[in-house]
Parts: sequence; structure tokens; C-alpha cells
Amino acid sequence: MRVEALSGPALDAALDGVARLRIAVFRDWPYLYDGSLDYEREYLAPYRDNPRAVVAGAFDGEALVGAATGTPMEDHAEDFAQAFASSGLALSDIFYCAESVLLPDYRGRGVGHRFFDIREAKAAALGRRHVAFCRVERPADHPAHPADYRPLDGFWRSRGYAPLPGAIATFRWKDLGDSLETPKPLQFWIRELP
Repeated sequence: MRVEALSGPALDAALDGVARLRIAVFRDWPYLYDGSLDYEREYLAPYRDNPRAVVAGAFDGEALVGAATGTPMEDHAEDFAQAFASSGLALSDIFYCAESVLLPDYRGRGVGHRFFDIREAKAAALGRRHVAFCRVERPADHPAHPADYRPLDGFWRSRGYAPLPGAIATFRWKDLGDSLETPKPLQFWIRELP
């Protein structure tokens, strides 16, 4: 098993795999995402040519089994600027960890830590003071909430992240079984880099 930052031809070769991973992993709780390969390709295209972005891949042999992305927050300013408006933080000081997706059979092996290590190193290299990500908030009584679901709060807190009060964005996507996109609240978690 190897985890590495991808660039150049290796990144080009992996992007469709990252798209498929996003669709597969985000189908599960709490995202319930009904994604399409066309949307994913468009969503991921900016990572290909942005030297300030990072894409990390986790490989079992040659098979891509996980991926994580990150980019300066201002690359997502249109979607997320309002969530930080009252925080006192400048978007130009924040590196955004956009997603971490890992197939279930590979979880619990330290890959999540490597994903954060790679993205936090990129943030530090860019002179960013903070690293943030967001998670979807679903009601506890949601009918699709699995009884055995274990949130990742403990993992994130162990890395120094905490929810940023009031920093909530809204993003729209189509849930599994729905015909229309609906808005979802996304709570930002943040940490200051040393």
C-alpha cells in the first residue's frame, strides 16, 4: 500500500479513478450522493492545472483505492466565502481539504493520516496559516442514518481540528432516490498550522 501526491501524467491517469471513488464513497451516509462521471470530471478538472492544488492517491498495487484533494480556499470562494464572512479569517490564509475518499476495506490503516499529512504539508509550503474541511450535517433522525455509523469526529480532533462556530456553507446535490438537488448544510472544521 502506498500513498503519494500525484502530479503530471500520474495525476492525469488517476483523475477518472478519483471521480469513480467520489461517486462510490459518497453514496454512503452521510452524503447519500447520487453522482455522475460527467459532473465529477468537470469538478476535478481544475486540480489538473493548478500548481497550488494537491491530489493524493492511495494505491494497493496499481489499483487506486483512495484519494484526497486540497486547494487554497479562495479557489472555492464563490461557494464558501459567506461561511467565513464573520470568522475574522482571511480566505487567503486557509487551505481547503476538499475531500478524502477511501474504500471501506482500506480504512483503519493510517491512510487518512497520510492524506492529511500530504495536504497540510502543501498548505505549509504555500504559507497558509489554517487548514479547513467541511462535513455534511444530517439530522440524527434521518431515515437513512445507519445504526452502526461511527462519525470521524475523534479522528479529526486527534489531528487538532475543531468545528468553527458559525462557519456553515450550503451546497446542493441530488440524494440517492431523489429527482432534484436539495441544499445541504456543511459545517467547517479548522486547525491552525504550527
